[in-house]
Amino acid sequence: MDDESLAEWAERRDAKIGRLRAVPLVSGDGPSGAHLHPEAARAIQRWNGHAWEPYGLASNLAEAKRIMYPEVDQPQAVPAPGHRPLGAGTGKHRKPPTKSG
Repeated sequence: MDDESLAEWAERRDAKIGRLRAVPLVSGDGPSGAHLHPEAARAIQRWNGHAWEPYGLASNLAEAKRIMYPEVDQPQAVPAPGHRPLGAGTGKHRKPPTKSG
């Protein structure tokens, strides 16, 4: 049997500390899929290494995603469109120089 060492297990557990999850505030038998009840309020919970603890509230799934994944809301750097001429070279993809005159 390939048991992991206690140090490896603790490292794996500690890597998950701070992870957030959104739990719909609807009646039922516990947490359900995030895609269910997208307009229902959400309880945001944070993993502390031992249990899920209250972290915040969101009015719906979209707001919960903004809280859980703030890096997605930030604008991404988009390269400016423009013509980039080819540099000098003799690769197979280059056209041979044309002779003028």
